[in-house]
Amino acid sequence: MALPMVMEIGLERGFRTALSDFVIMQLQLASVFFTFSLGTKTHFYGRTIFHGGAKYRSTGRGFVVRHEKFAENYRLYSRSHFIKGFEIMMLLIVYNVYGASPSSAIAYLLITFSMWFLVGTWLFAPFLFNPSGFEWQKIVEDWDDWNKWIYSKGRIGVPANKSWESWWEEEQEHLKYTGVRGRILEVLLSMRFFLYQYGLVYHLHITHHHKNLSIYGLSWLVIVAVLGIVKIISAGRQRFKADLQLMFRLLKGLLFIGFVSIVVVLFLFAHLTVGDLFEMYPCFYAHRLGPTPDSSSMQTAC
Repeated sequence: MALPMVMEIGLERGFRTALSDFVIMQLQLASVFFTFSLGTKTHFYGRTIFHGGAKYRSTGRGFVVRHEKFAENYRLYSRSHFIKGFEIMMLLIVYNVYGASPSSAIAYLLITFSMWFLVGTWLFAPFLFNPSGFEWQKIVEDWDDWNKWIYSKGRIGVPANKSWESWWEEEQEHLKYTGVRGRILEVLLSMRFFLYQYGLVYHLHITHHHKNLSIYGLSWLVIVAVLGIVKIISAGRQRFKADLQLMFRLLKGLLFIGFVSIVVVLFLFAHLTVGDLFEMYPCFYAHRLGPTPDSSSMQTAC
């Protein structure tokens, strides 16, 4: 994309000037900004193609230099950049661990450098271009504001910048009005998370390198059980609140003891390893990226 600009400046003002301008632009992180802006266009173009609802969004033309809080950056770029950046990073790690990756680290970096650059840009560009983004006092203030936003309940009339639940409802609102085609395409795209799980399950040591389909079914039982426990804890927090805190803590204690007991039994009799626990995480992470939690489990999912 920079080649036409270099040619134009070179023909008008000389190629030495074009080369110096190009170097200065890289030092000013122009490539980072351009790659991040492409993520914004890609996300909303894709959403419009799938679900419709194109509309004009005014961005203004003023020269404004002010510090944006982390919660605001999260609201703006979570679905379009942060989630996609984490997913690509997970795929790169899985490719390095399980794929037919090159034997040397240098070859792997040369092959995947552009993708790692995309991941780093989509995850950290808002902080690089945010004035006072790394000032300690601003970080503390952003953290307090983030916690207030996360733990605020979404109610009727509560705007998205005051509650995480209200923001989530706004982000998923396009799915309520999309057509059958949009719903089918969204489901087909979400099927990629099942492929992650299918590929990772058979690399666990606990499977003893068996390729039976029943192993994949057992992995689904584990995922459903874990999600069920999370749902029970979330519902208990909503139901008991301050009246029956002792019962709620007892419930969490019993669930924790049961979980630890099952893990110990698997370590002793099923040859579960510590590496398996780390390898299971991408499976659960993929399912947290894919499904859309309902309002009662939003705090737990976050």
